[in-house]
Formats: sequence, C-alpha cells, structure tokens
Amino acid sequence: MASSPCGHSNFDSGLEIKTRSVEQTLIPLVSQITTLINHKDQPKKSERTQAAIHRVGQAVSVAVGRFVTVGEAIATENQELKDEMGQACFEARRAGDTIAQLTDVGPALLSPSDGPVTVFSDRTGMVKAARLLLSSVTKVLVLADRIVIKQIITSRNKVLVTLDHLERVSTFQEFVQIFSQFGNEMVEFAHLTGDRQNDLKDEKKKARMAAARAVLEKCTMMLLTASKTCLRHPDCESARLNKDAVFHRMRCALEQVIEIVTEARSCGENKILPASIYNGINNFKSSVECLRENLNSPSSQSIGSHLEALVERTEDFTDSAYTSHEQRQAILSLCQLARLEAQQLVQAWAEASVHAEAATEDMEVAILKTCQSASELRRELHKVAVIRAADLLKVHGEQLPLRALKAAGAEGNLEAVAEYSRTLTEQKEQLVETCRLLCHVSGTEPLEITCIHAEETFHVIGPQIVSAAQTLALHPSSKIAKENLEVFCEAWESQLCDMALLLREINDVFEGRRGDKRSYLSLPRPGKLSANLKTAKAVKLDAEEQTSMAKQGLELRLLSSDVDTEVEKWEEQEHDVVRQSQSLASMAHNMYLFTRGEGLLKTTVDLFHQAEVFSEEGLQLCSSLRALSTQLVDEEKSVVVTEMEKMLALCQQLQMGARSSVQGKTATFQKVDSSIQTTRGLLTVVLSLLPTCHKLTRKYKSEKSSLGSLQDWRERQAASKPVKEEETPNKDSNGFGVKTLEQHIVGLNLLESK
Repeated sequence: MASSPCGHSNFDSGLEIKTRSVEQTLIPLVSQITTLINHKDQPKKSERTQAAIHRVGQAVSVAVGRFVTVGEAIATENQELKDEMGQACFEARRAGDTIAQLTDVGPALLSPSDGPVTVFSDRTGMVKAARLLLSSVTKVLVLADRIVIKQIITSRNKVLVTLDHLERVSTFQEFVQIFSQFGNEMVEFAHLTGDRQNDLKDEKKKARMAAARAVLEKCTMMLLTASKTCLRHPDCESARLNKDAVFHRMRCALEQVIEIVTEARSCGENKILPASIYNGINNFKSSVECLRENLNSPSSQSIGSHLEALVERTEDFTDSAYTSHEQRQAILSLCQLARLEAQQLVQAWAEASVHAEAATEDMEVAILKTCQSASELRRELHKVAVIRAADLLKVHGEQLPLRALKAAGAEGNLEAVAEYSRTLTEQKEQLVETCRLLCHVSGTEPLEITCIHAEETFHVIGPQIVSAAQTLALHPSSKIAKENLEVFCEAWESQLCDMALLLREINDVFEGRRGDKRSYLSLPRPGKLSANLKTAKAVKLDAEEQTSMAKQGLELRLLSSDVDTEVEKWEEQEHDVVRQSQSLASMAHNMYLFTRGEGLLKTTVDLFHQAEVFSEEGLQLCSSLRALSTQLVDEEKSVVVTEMEKMLALCQQLQMGARSSVQGKTATFQKVDSSIQTTRGLLTVVLSLLPTCHKLTRKYKSEKSSLGSLQDWRERQAASKPVKEEETPNKDSNGFGVKTLEQHIVGLNLLESK
C-alpha cells in the first residue's frame, strides 16, 4: 500500500500512485492541508492568523470544487467509471465543504464553549476531513489515469487488428493501403506510450517500456521490407521465415507494453531478473557490516553460503571461452581471497560473540578486509566485462561479415552466404554472452533490463539477417530482397551503437557518475524567438520518417555523449567553453529523442525552435573561443580559429534553415533532416575542439602561475614572435575567459529566450 505523495506527510490514501503527473498534482494540496493542520496551538489567535487560515481553507474548498467538476465530466464521458468516479467526487466535495466550514473563523473568535466548531476547537475533525479529501482526490486522479491506460489499450488493439490484416494481404496495392493506415496508428501508439514512459515513477517499468518501444520502432521498417519481399517472392521459404519473425516480435513487444501499463501478472512483472553479481556483492557487504551492530545476528551463519553463491555466479566469466587465461586466474584468485577473509571474519565473530558485548578490533579489521576483497572482485569482473565489450565493439565496428553477406547474396552465392552466416552467428554468440556479463556488472535494475534487451535483440536479429541474405542469394536480381537485407543489417549496426552507449552508462554508474542528461527546457514561448514559426503547422514524424531518422539520431546521441565525456575532464567546470558545450550536448540529446518520438520536443515546430536556440548557443561558444584565441601563439591560434570558422558557418546555416518557411510533408521532413545533419556536423566540430581547448587552458594556467601576471605572460608571448599590425590587441579585448559587456547582454537575451 503506497503512502501519500509527500514522504513527510502522515496521510495514506490507500491507493498506489504510479505516475509523476498524479504525484505532482497532489503535492500542492498536501502542502495546503499540512498548513491547516500544523498551525500553532496558542491560547490567543491573532486576526492575521485567523485570516490566513480562513484564506487557505477557502482556497482548498474552491480548488476542490473545480477539480470535482472536471472529475464529474470525465465520469459522464466514461460510463464504466461513472459509479466509482461519482462516489470519489462526492467524498471530495464533502471533505472540501467540511474544511471550508472548519476554517470559517471570524475576526472576533468566540470561546469554544459558546462559539461555532472551528479548526481551533476541532483539530480531530480537521484531520479526518483532510484524510477523506486526500483519499478521494487521489482516487479521482487514479481513476482518471485509467482513461490514459484505456487509450493505450485501444490504440494497441487498433494496431493489432491492422497488423493481422497486413499479415494476410496478397497484393501490393492492398499492402500499401493498409500499411499507410498501420503507420498512422503506430505513430499514435508511439506518442501515447512515450508520454506514459516519461510519466512512470518506477524506473524498472520505464526501462521495460523503453525496450518494448525500441523493438516496435526498429521492427516497423523491417515489417515493411520483409512483407514486400514476401509478396514479391511468395514461394520463398526464407522470405516467409524472415517475415514471420518480425510479426511475432512486434506482437510480443505490443503485449509487453500492455503488461506494463496494466500491471498484468501473467509473465511481465513476475519475470524475475537474473541475479547480478553487482547487486549480490552489495547485499553480501551489507550482511557483513550488519555483524558489527548485532553480535547475536544469525546472519553470520550465512556469510559463507552467501559468498559461495556469489562465486558460483562468477562462472559466467571464468567458464567463458572468450575470457583470457590471465583474467580467469585473477578472478579465481580474488574469489579465493574473499573466501579466506570471510573465514577469518566468522572466526573473529565467534570469539567476539562469546567474550565481548560489541565488535572487537579484530572483528572490525576482518569486516573491513572482507568488504574490501568483495569490492576488488567486483572491480575485476567489471574490468573484464567492459574490456570484452569494448574489444568486441571495436572489431564489429568494421562490419566485415555483414559486407561479405551482402556481396555474396548479391552474387547469388549460396555457399558463401552459408560460410559468412556461420561467422555472423559466432559474432552473435559473443555479443549475447557479453551482454550477459554486462548485466552482471551493470549496477542498476534499469541498466540490467537494457542489457537483457540488447541480448535478446542480438539473439533475434542474427538469424533474421541470415534468412534475409539467403533470400537475396536465391533472388540476386531482386531490389526489394537487397533492400530488406540492408534494413536488417542497419538494425544490427543500430544495436551495436546502443550497446556502446550502454557500456558508457555502466561505466558512469561504476565510477559514481549517473550520466543523467540535464533537463534543457527550451520549448517555444510567445513573443520570443522564431516569430515566423508561430503560424507554422505543428506536425509529428510518422513511423516511416522516424525509422529514416533513426541512424542520424543515434549518431547525434553518441556525439552528445562524447561531448559530455570530454567536458568532464576539465578541472574548471564553470568555464564558458564547458558550460556552453554542455548546453549544446543537452539540446542535441533532446533532438535525438525527437527522432524517437520521445522527450520534450513533440512537433517539428519544437524541433526547429530548438535548432535555432542551438545555433544561438553555438554562436556564444564561438565568442568564447574567439576570446581564447587572442591569448594564443600562431600555430595554436590557427587550429582554434580554423575550427571556430567552421562552427560559425554551421551555426549560420542551422539558424537560416530553422527560420526558413516550408510547406508540405516532404519539404518539412527535408527541413528536419537538414536540421539534424547540421546539428550533427556542429557537434562534431565542438568535439574536435574540446581536447585542444582543454590542453591550452591547462597550459595557460601553468604558465600564468609561473610567469606572474596575465600582462607579463602576454608580453612574453608577444616578444616570442613578430607582432603583425592586424594582430595587435585592441583596448576592448578580453582577458582569458572573461566576457565583454556585450557578450553578457547577448547571454542574458539567450537565457530569456529559452
């Protein structure tokens, strides 16, 4: 049973709050009611206190009245909830009226014996009314939330019906018509589930929802080409198998979404995650540390068995054919060390429990050593898994088996296709096993879920690529069979990109950096930037357009992650270059989410506005780089200025493109495509500049400390080279990292526009 939305509150609504929107709606109400109940009990109440309580009580009553009116309207539109919603609204209105009555205190407060009953004389009545109000309002919100769930279920059902029709079509004309309808339904479903994913409080459910939506996103394009291939070659068994696998995977993903939103217990929520070593070691260390608090704790008896269970899980590492001899020996040695330390601990605990009332010094040392040995084992396992994954990504980044399969299929060489299929299958097994190892060291349940999703994806797509290649080899002149193989290969490459990002996130958790993107709220605001976009039609990308943008979006996400990694190396986190680069990376991440139908940018108008703000921030970064370049010698200055000029041109290109007006679906999509490409190019330049700028700032800092004042340093730099007339600093130039008044004003205008 969940508590109320605020942890400090004493109320219990009896209803579990599963979404942030419901929680955020309740927080102000809880705050106001807490104010009423927690007023100071003083014999004399000032008129000011009475007036304040009266205002709060009346405000609660009015707000509840409006809220109930909306709830009753929802009940009228949804007959299946009418009775429950009506009862909850009735209770909320009654509680609101009671609170209004109890807070109706006049300036001349009478004594409790001869005056009306108020909050001052009937505190218990106020508490009861508050409980009833919170309970009923929460129930109304939770019932309203069922409407959202109903919308998702209805949307899923429409998709399933159309999916069945698509699977049974026999002509291209019929397929094209039904697929167009399917695409529109998938876009609606994607937006509903995306909003739901962002609203969920449970991080595990969010991760599972993200995994299911990723499957649907990637499978939509696969379904298109696989179905077309099957229609073109109806007697081809490999084409039929390829198509059937896509339809089956889409249905499973649709079912998983419904299990999450309805909390079905059939196979979704009851599916237990594999026991990870990371969590196992954390639990083991907690059990060990509990011994110092209670010498009579029975947990000491299970220390040995707990450790052995952990050691058994390390067999996924030591039994792997891909683990080197040195890595295997290091893991086994650390397991043995942990056993020895645990034995010493049990012995020290036994002595302490007989002769002492608290943990002895020997026992304390044994606890520390045992925990240390467990941490060293975790560190070694993390290193092995991460190195394995990084090496695999480096090898598979060349995509040699995929290229060979495409070439062999296009030549109609079935023997070569079979040979390269075996190579791809071996790579698939390596990737599947590596995902399993990463799951052990991922550190959080959401990342564990993402690892499992990656493992399942490689396991499924590998055979699908093989069947697509076999189809092409049987029909080497078929353009659609060639396109189909290309789509499945791109899905494989996309999953490798996702795995690279997953690896970084696991590293972030291990190193204590959660890697969360900073929230960058820059949706359009009236009267600010992009006046010409006010009348533009706000549209969303359909399923096919999202699929087309998927690769560019992933590249943008990788670049933004690389920029974040680069700026973390800077000692001065408040440096202008760092701050502006972080802003650019955050905005680029928002644009990536847009290509998936997620995040804050809902429509193309939002995206174009974001692109314009991105270009403004890029221009600010150019100003910071220009200030930096004035401090540099010829060679260093040339590098920075050259890249800065590229940035300047790209910023202007992005700004002009974002402000240009277009009409029609095709032109709008081309503008989206151009905005994403230009943003990607701009971020690539930023990424190339950051290491150079970091090195130069460190060099400057070192020289400044050794040479004295900034002026002395600049004079020595000037003395080391011939001074050209056009390079002579003017009176208005800045010191290193200091903004001019003009830059400050531009910065303030930019912040106001966000």
